Amino acid sequence: MRPVYLAVGLASVALGAVGVFLPLLPTVPFMILAAFCFARANPAWERRLLDHPRFGPHIVAWRTRGAISRRGKAMAMAALALSAALGLVMLDGWRAFVPLAVALVSGAWIATRPD
Repeated sequence: MRPVYLAVGLASVALGAVGVFLPLLPTVPFMILAAFCFARANPAWERRLLDHPRFGPHIVAWRTRGAISRRGKAMAMAALALSAALGLVMLDGWRAFVPLAVALVSGAWIATRPD
């Protein structure tokens, strides 16, 4: 199972790195997933993520309190609103409301997380 955790952790770091440059791809959730996987596969790499000045505080806040920063919440809500609006404009029939429903449920959950 260790190789699977290592592979998923490395893929998560790669996707998180891409997310640094693509505004709609979230970076921190991928780093949180990578830290989770590295905790089971390579604790030294987990420690490097936890000690990282940019990602470490977010990972620790999530692990200890389930917290999402205010900026993170705002960006997530903006991305959800954009995808819901695009769904309403670009899809037809009942499918147009699927992104809206997902945005409402996801947004409500994000809003309940502590800062």
